[in-house]
Amino acid sequence: MTENPRTNPAGTPGNASPDPVFSVVIVNYNGGAYVQAALDSLGGQTRRDFEVLLVDNASTDGSVDNPDVADLPAFTLMAETENHGYARGTNLGARRAKGEWIVCLNPDAVADPDFLDKIADGIRRHPGVGMFASAQYNLEDPSLLDGAGDAYLIFGIPWRGGFLRPATEMPEEGECFSPCGAGAVFRRELFLAHGGFDEEFFCYCEDVDLGFRLRLAGDTCIFLPRAVIHHVGGGLSGRASDFSIYHGTRNRVWTYAKDMPGPILWLTLPGHITLSLYLLMRGAMVGRVRETWRGMRDGLKDAARMRRKGQETRRSSRVPLWRLARTMAWNPWRMSQHRVHVRKLSGNGPVSSPSASEAL
Repeated sequence: MTENPRTNPAGTPGNASPDPVFSVVIVNYNGGAYVQAALDSLGGQTRRDFEVLLVDNASTDGSVDNPDVADLPAFTLMAETENHGYARGTNLGARRAKGEWIVCLNPDAVADPDFLDKIADGIRRHPGVGMFASAQYNLEDPSLLDGAGDAYLIFGIPWRGGFLRPATEMPEEGECFSPCGAGAVFRRELFLAHGGFDEEFFCYCEDVDLGFRLRLAGDTCIFLPRAVIHHVGGGLSGRASDFSIYHGTRNRVWTYAKDMPGPILWLTLPGHITLSLYLLMRGAMVGRVRETWRGMRDGLKDAARMRRKGQETRRSSRVPLWRLARTMAWNPWRMSQHRVHVRKLSGNGPVSSPSASEAL
């Protein structure tokens, strides 16, 4: 790996902070022109107390050969010699980061100019919260949503809330199950303390798995509708490619086996099996049964090992099961329609800690 730190010559005191609040981590693999567009959107941010870490997973398309980073306060290129996948790539960036907050941005996404400002606003309003989800619109068709946080069906099926639903369904600020990795925000200390993304996942569902683990540890996730990115959604790996279907299917089985507390797992297992068979049949109807079956098979093959892997996290959880269950969706129809699942905040929202927003 080679690290190539570059700082904008204009990034002098007053324009760039020596101790950034935000570390924006972009993990790239053959991202083409998308990568520069993502960097350009960060160069136009209204606040300058951030750094950008571009982790390149041994791309061969020249997408990071000569990026224009003149408008960025601080920039580091981490040129890897192999494709680590999204999970390990993000972890590498997080370990190298200097900011208090990790902001994940997909290379096929662009951020609104006030994206980081709106995240900072959310952190100030919810200082006891360690993870946030951004609002995602479809980059190619702004009349469609790309996502409003990740949702999780209690029977063990995650989905990106609002994916390809009308943009008019964008919800107000509230609580979602976990952030979508395309625009996820985590307190860096919290992210690292819980091991970051599970690198075995490679990509897909690693964000849901981490969100689940943080929920077991007592944290929550706030959806910020005014922290906006525009995302292609499968622009690099394909929305329905063999790669995405296999990893998405395998990893959702792993997440369910690894993270779901025993009492809920045994109660929901019949529903999980039923829905898995439904998804397998649907895969057959759309010509995707082979990769769906491979994903299920390999997920089940390692389910017992994943169960053991998550044992300590589940055992140490002090979150009441009823409270955890309330964060999940219960209606399979909602999942099948990719509907938004964001709960309104009650009272003054999550319990806060005044020290959490001092740097903002």
